[in-house]
Amino acid sequence: MDFAPNPDHIALRAAVGAIADKYGGGYYARHAEAREPTTELWRDLGEHGFIGINLPEEYGGGGANLAELKVVCEETAAHGTPLLLLLVSSAITGEVIAKYGSPQQKRTWLPRLATGEAKIVFAITEPNAGSNTHRLTTTATRDGDGYVLRGEKYFISGVDEADAILVVAKTGGDRDRAELSLFIVDADAAGLEKQPLPVSVTLPERQFTLHFDDVHVDADRLIGTEGDGFTQVFQGLNPERITGAALCVGIGRYMLDKAAAYAGSRIVWDKPIGTHQGVSHALAKAKIEVELAALMTAQAAWLHDRGEPAGEASNMAKYAAAEAALAAADAAIQCHGGNGVTTEFGLLPYWGLARLLRIAPVNREMILNFVAQHSLGLPRSY
Repeated sequence: MDFAPNPDHIALRAAVGAIADKYGGGYYARHAEAREPTTELWRDLGEHGFIGINLPEEYGGGGANLAELKVVCEETAAHGTPLLLLLVSSAITGEVIAKYGSPQQKRTWLPRLATGEAKIVFAITEPNAGSNTHRLTTTATRDGDGYVLRGEKYFISGVDEADAILVVAKTGGDRDRAELSLFIVDADAAGLEKQPLPVSVTLPERQFTLHFDDVHVDADRLIGTEGDGFTQVFQGLNPERITGAALCVGIGRYMLDKAAAYAGSRIVWDKPIGTHQGVSHALAKAKIEVELAALMTAQAAWLHDRGEPAGEASNMAKYAAAEAALAAADAAIQCHGGNGVTTEFGLLPYWGLARLLRIAPVNREMILNFVAQHSLGLPRSY
């Protein structure tokens, strides 16, 4: 890796930051409290080419890499407007369709994903499977010239904003070794029931439970070859972890910027509270942890973009960044005292998102399992 400042990334950060600043933390907090999508910001970023920056130029994308999408995720968050669906529509589904989609699928979806006109969310999680992908029970059964989907998905983000859903379904195998395939399913498909899933975290993006009751999809909605779903899923999961880490880094930076400004101006006993080490050391420690996570995230994106094995680095970056973001958010709220939980200062939505990202898209315990097994060579624990 080259640690010298990248002029293109500097310009990209400035351009994305300028757009995000037009909306800012107040805009994000209001939409989070109301559970309303940040549609105006998404469209603005799309019109400037940032939503699809990692998608192929021939389909209207920016032709850049995951490293650049990472910058977009981080910078929007660092300016107070984290966009959870960048992890889903741009990182997972965009990368999967660009690599494995048919020419028709690419022509149909990639130009609209690139401009932000369309969103495709991702449905893999199920109530009874947890992190055990082999135990997925949603099935796709051959039916004439297509497939019929039956089953249930859980905690699916942004379905109300989506044009389609990239669904992971079982097309063969046994109970413990499922053979999986991926399908693009219209969000308004007949037989698809979408139930809002109430969550207490204040986010613009809503969560849903999906019921597939004999949902028919044509054969041309299958991604690639039937049964190749595991390979395809992992093409999307590392980008999801990397962009999730970038979002966390941006949240950490935003919260620390807010805390530093407050600590420098809040006067108690004739001094700014930032002069007290009980305040300053907590913020300094959080700053160090966020910057360490930023380096790990950059390394993971660098490896992915060069086709190198990136699973270990992606998981470690996501772990480190989520821990750092949550610590930074907690330190910033503590620095503000009672003001840290007021609507006026608008900090709690970022704490909630950071706390969510400690669980999803993969929880810290499963990352620790991965590192124990694959990095340390310890016996598998599950």
